[in-house]
Amino acid sequence: MSELKQQITNEMKAAMRAKEKARLSTIRMILAELKRIEVDERIELDDNRVLAVLDKMSKQRRDSISQFEEAARMDLADAERQELEVIKTFLPQPLTDEETADLVKEAAEESGAQTMQDMGKIMGLLKPKVQGRADMGTISKLVKAHLAG
Repeated sequence: MSELKQQITNEMKAAMRAKEKARLSTIRMILAELKRIEVDERIELDDNRVLAVLDKMSKQRRDSISQFEEAARMDLADAERQELEVIKTFLPQPLTDEETADLVKEAAEESGAQTMQDMGKIMGLLKPKVQGRADMGTISKLVKAHLAG
């Protein structure tokens, strides 16, 4: 079992003991998603894949929050925010804007990318480095800006 998955399981037990219903519910949802992927793909998830799942779940929550706010459903938006906060506790420390810009610059130099057609090379190098630490949409915009010049 990956270290991160073990940490999530331990947090579930702690939430049970502390009777934190909202936190427990979110952690169970995370573990259910991880288990679903393991069963569907017949694999044992490693830390990188667990991070990818958590990253995807946090992106889904952010999208839901914006949609609920547009529909003036603050009760649902607040529930999604609470879930997002729990998910964030398992993600690594987010990158600063400066660190992100440095990583984009390094990846561009390492790949030798010059034009927009080379964007995939840069993104391929960046994805494992920033997984769970930065929004890939933001990274994509930075890469485009860097290649545009």
